[in-house]
Amino acid sequence: MEVILLQRVAKLGQMGEVVSVKDGYARNFLLPTGKALRASDANVKSFEARKAQLEADNLETKKEAEAFAARLDAQQFVVIRSASDAGALYGSVTPRDAAEAATAEGFTLDRKQVKLSKPIKDLGLHTVHVTLHPEVEVDIHLNVARSKEEAELQASGKSIQELAAEAEAAAEFEIAELFDEIGSAALDDESGDSTPQPDVEDRG
Repeated sequence: MEVILLQRVAKLGQMGEVVSVKDGYARNFLLPTGKALRASDANVKSFEARKAQLEADNLETKKEAEAFAARLDAQQFVVIRSASDAGALYGSVTPRDAAEAATAEGFTLDRKQVKLSKPIKDLGLHTVHVTLHPEVEVDIHLNVARSKEEAELQASGKSIQELAAEAEAAAEFEIAELFDEIGSAALDDESGDSTPQPDVEDRG
């Protein structure tokens, strides 16, 4: 069946194009959802009359954006990057990186839809704003880590920076305890061997 598309349809065509599709696909999806009309002479003329308004409504309607937003909102995506022990990235995570991470998980995003006030330059969980439509916006979370294992650790609520600080504090505490023990042993030795005894005078 030949139909005229009333909006962009992924892997099929852009608004206004006349394309040939299977009858079942047209009857069960394209026509009832208002994405296309049968490509009759009357419908082609009708489309031309409505074209300006349809284009003004944009390729993605608000309703479609809301349906996508319901699935995308609060999703977390992992971005693997090299970083220092302190958690500073060698480079940064950009809107393109965020869009590619989401797209890899089945949520098609364009980098222009991702809004970052500044590039992400540290490991950890970062909230990112996404504009799907002028009236539809959601937040997603980027889990920036050096490995999948680190990402899982961060997803469970543990910060790489906090763990590193705890490990460093524990090491310092152990060193301090070791020096205390060495110091105490030295004092014990001194008290055992070198403590002067009081003189006892024989007054007989």
